[in-house]
Amino acid sequence: MEEEKKELVGKVTHYYGKIGVAVVDLEAPLAEGDEILIEGKTTSLRQKVESMQIEHKNIKRAKAGDSIGLKVNEKVKENDLIYKIVQ
Repeated sequence: MEEEKKELVGKVTHYYGKIGVAVVDLEAPLAEGDEILIEGKTTSLRQKVESMQIEHKNIKRAKAGDSIGLKVNEKVKENDLIYKIVQ
């Protein structure tokens, strides 16, 4: 089995615990359905992108330079890095 590749797509700048949403500054495009890894000092989370928003509007894809709200399945922290799994 080939080892997975991952590419850096962004960084968590804020986390809203009550709603489980991370604010992410993107350095590369991200789309609904992409598989991502969120990694940090104490964070290691893998999930599919199921919900993203820009200014409270649902979006299917975001581009480099966007700041998005990303629904996450577990707690994440500021400065955690987000990688996209590349098949």
